[in-house]
Amino acid sequence: MKIVDLLKVESIDLKAQPKDKAAALEHLITLMERGGNLLDKDEYRACVLRREEEGSTGIGEGIAIPHAKTRAVKAPGLAAMLVKDGVDFDSLDGEPAKLFFLIAAPDTKDNVHLDVLSHLSMLLMNDDFRSELLNAGSAKDFLAVIDKYENEKFEDEEAEAPAAEPAKQRKVLAVTACPTGIAHTYMAAEALQEMADKMGVAMKVETNGSGGVKNKLTAAEIEEAEGIIVAADKNVPVERFAGKPVIFVKVADGINKPKELIEEILSGNVPAYAGKGSSEATSDVADAEESLGRQIYKHLMNGVSHMLPFVIGGGILIALAFMFDMEFAGTAKFGSGTPLAAFFKNIGGLAFSMMMPILAGYIAMSIGERPALMLGIVGGFLAASGGSGFFGALFAGFIGGYLILALRKVFSVLPDSLEGLKPILLYPVIGLLLMGILMTYVINPPTAAFNQWLAGALASMSTTSKVLMGFVLGAMMSIDFGGPLNKAAYVFGTASLAAADGSAVSSEIMASVMIGGMVPPLAIALCTMLFKSKFTSKERQSGVTNFIMGLSFITEGAIPFAASDPLRVIPTCALGSGVAGALSMAFGCSVPAPHGGVFVFGVVQNWPMYFAALAAGSVLAAVLMGFVKKNVNE
Repeated sequence: MKIVDLLKVESIDLKAQPKDKAAALEHLITLMERGGNLLDKDEYRACVLRREEEGSTGIGEGIAIPHAKTRAVKAPGLAAMLVKDGVDFDSLDGEPAKLFFLIAAPDTKDNVHLDVLSHLSMLLMNDDFRSELLNAGSAKDFLAVIDKYENEKFEDEEAEAPAAEPAKQRKVLAVTACPTGIAHTYMAAEALQEMADKMGVAMKVETNGSGGVKNKLTAAEIEEAEGIIVAADKNVPVERFAGKPVIFVKVADGINKPKELIEEILSGNVPAYAGKGSSEATSDVADAEESLGRQIYKHLMNGVSHMLPFVIGGGILIALAFMFDMEFAGTAKFGSGTPLAAFFKNIGGLAFSMMMPILAGYIAMSIGERPALMLGIVGGFLAASGGSGFFGALFAGFIGGYLILALRKVFSVLPDSLEGLKPILLYPVIGLLLMGILMTYVINPPTAAFNQWLAGALASMSTTSKVLMGFVLGAMMSIDFGGPLNKAAYVFGTASLAAADGSAVSSEIMASVMIGGMVPPLAIALCTMLFKSKFTSKERQSGVTNFIMGLSFITEGAIPFAASDPLRVIPTCALGSGVAGALSMAFGCSVPAPHGGVFVFGVVQNWPMYFAALAAGSVLAAVLMGFVKKNVNE
């Protein structure tokens, strides 16, 4: 596959005149749609805009490469646009952008197109290539320029690779990575490689893109190198560089400052990397610019994301155990009365019991890297056995991570000959001892007492208080659709599923959280049917999809609609979700699983009224949305 295979004549505009960045993006997305690459234009637009919020894709030198990888893309494709006078695109160098390439990547395991896109990214670093594109007279001429340069650069790539290397040539390594791994990863690699060639420096660049790690650095190469440049905006493994001079910068610096970075690494002034661990070391630059609250949130979400598969898988298997054991309902054997039910409950219970250790372990690892993983996991077990439960596990995770950071500083005075002894002896033994002391005598007693008070307070809450709590939790699930508020409500719900000893329980709180997350897609699907004039034909076509996503408790189905009309969609969805959550609490509904939607209704306590609450919230949100939204003109 070649670049011209992804770029069609109908997706090229050489005379575009957008007034601003928003107009430029919208025109590019329309060109992409003309090429037949999109399944859902609105969802693709939302993904492109979200990527721009993370950082401008205007990389400088008059170039912008907006991109998105999403299920809204039917087939990989490109759209191209020239703006002769340029347009302000918030580019990294502050200059107007003139040459645009929009990338559409499907969210599949097949990443054959990524090699093609990396070729394009590399070619764009060539001044002559950019100049000929800007002067192309027609779309066919534009494609011809791309084809010519791609053939010249990559046709004989394998034959050129084995060129002899000067015996005394200085050697530098690099790693490049961006969050999406589609364009900036390869542009930084190409910029560093080209500059190294000009400076007579031997360079090898490892790219960490969406297609995985390519051109992987070997242990021998790392040993021989004078230093390593890590130009990355996401976590990459860096523990392997311990003892070597390492520079950590943003991927944009790899594109814009290759000469400065290579000169700095060769200057001899870069300190040896102490081996902080793996991926999180690359966030040193970013952490300096982030608030403490943001850093804590990132560490917490790392633990939660690793914990959820255990909670969801275990919780649903436990729910199935009860579903297949209804003949023993009301007896002590309920859930394990039949061999099949006992099998599900044993396997599910084992997975669920790992919830707290995994949560604590990966919070700790996010802070202190691999040496902190063991401390966090053991701390999580101590929290479960000591009665401090979910909140104790949170403390254990942060304690484990920061204990390792503290031990690194304490042991930094030891001679270099003992460096290899730290991760295999000093950190595990001393860290585990300190974790045991802190959890047993400092964290568990007050946290266990707090858990008992909280359980008593929840049990003694009046109906009015419970209804209010249900409304707030349900509404939080619909305000930012996967953002901090949504995550906070969901984490609170999953925490309520675990007793202090880590065993699973059925929770009214989780029921309110789940129903609150189911309402937005269902409400939108209903609204597209009841108020057709308020939506485009493509939005109406996604109605069936949103029904399925809503019933499956996949709130993200509402994101494209919320992104296109946030002031009308978000408040109405939040109100409907809040009402559903409040009704769930009022009816005393509870659920033993943290996920599954309608597929776990069979084990929901008082499921008929739970379904009624879901219907009431969805209809309310749909009707309100229909009244406040404006008619659309296709």
